Amino acid sequence: MILRARMTVALIVLAAGFTVAATQKSAVDGRWKGTVSTPNGDFTMTYTFKAKGQVLTGTVETEMGSQPITDGKVNGDKISFKTSYNGNPIDHQGTVSGDTIQLKDTGPFGEFDLTLKRLPGVKKSE
Repeated sequence: MILRARMTVALIVLAAGFTVAATQKSAVDGRWKGTVSTPNGDFTMTYTFKAKGQVLTGTVETEMGSQPITDGKVNGDKISFKTSYNGNPIDHQGTVSGDTIQLKDTGPFGEFDLTLKRLPGVKKSE
């Protein structure tokens, strides 16, 4: 009888832990902004990320419009995803650390590093 009670309590605690973990916001969720310098001037990009488990979705916005990210993955503090520019695929590998993401981007124009900073969230009016 005591064993059954302990097992019931353990299952309740385990279920509560999964519920809390499932409802917690991922460290990568939100809007992030970065600027890369090119021979033609600075190029600003704003990323919006949403993680659900190990799947990363979102968009990247530039002065030329918005496009979805594809093949997004989250593994702890590591993220990876793909975008394209004029039909050319670009691979992104990054590390999330607080309000900063360090990205290494590889594509047809070479390899470059990009630092993204978290943008403040929009506060709801009361």
